[in-house]
Amino acid sequence: MKTKLFLIAFSVAILASCSSDNSSGNASTGNYLPLTDGNYWTYKVTTIGQSTINRDSLYVANDTVINTKTYKKMKTLAIPFGFYSNSLRNNGLRKENDAIYMTGNAGLNLGAVLPIDLSVSDLMIFKESATLNQQLGSVSGVINQDFQGYPLVINYTLKTTALETLPSYTSENNTVYTDIKKVNITLNLKVSTTVTVPGLPLPVSLVLLDPQDVVVSIQYYAKNIGMVYTNTLINYHLVDLSTLGVTLPIPQSGSQTQNENLDTYLVN
Repeated sequence: MKTKLFLIAFSVAILASCSSDNSSGNASTGNYLPLTDGNYWTYKVTTIGQSTINRDSLYVANDTVINTKTYKKMKTLAIPFGFYSNSLRNNGLRKENDAIYMTGNAGLNLGAVLPIDLSVSDLMIFKESATLNQQLGSVSGVINQDFQGYPLVINYTLKTTALETLPSYTSENNTVYTDIKKVNITLNLKVSTTVTVPGLPLPVSLVLLDPQDVVVSIQYYAKNIGMVYTNTLINYHLVDLSTLGVTLPIPQSGSQTQNENLDTYLVN
């Protein structure tokens, strides 16, 4: 619960997952996110500094047609704790050649406090033959959002970048996975608001959050299995408005590191 409260206290996590290859660009043959009906993955979700270990269960539910294209509907058994499962929950995925595309809401809409909803349509979220440091996707836009009486203008940029390929990865429980492709996902935000400053006759517009990467998530995909490990850092620092006599209902800064480790899975 503390994990969710932190996430919705200021920002949002997103998902646009993708694949990397080595710097030569040579593609290997495999399936890094098997999308057969009934496939499932369970994850142990931990937050640094907290003793509670939560569990998420993500599965491929059924076919769904969106804008004449057939996708696989991703679902979870309950509202997930982790960044990765939250990102895919209720979205549609489809595979074409060595790429996977997503249509849905690339965000964590966790409640009325500050849900930032980034809708995407046929966004490429995985490409097996991507080269090292290749940018696979970038989405920018502006959201107008009310936050506890403060009108926010949120400028966002979501980027996905392919990282290196690893021959193997050993999990925290000593399980060895081979043929790993890493992905870097970032969400950069700039937030402005209008506040009433004591002593001034009219409200003034102020920058609340200078442009910064609020979410950085690195994901590991294993050949013929799926996502086996995700490390997500959520971090922000607000502009200090105390000298203006303005008190915001948000902590001045926050930082949280979350790990998701594959526990059990079934893929066909």
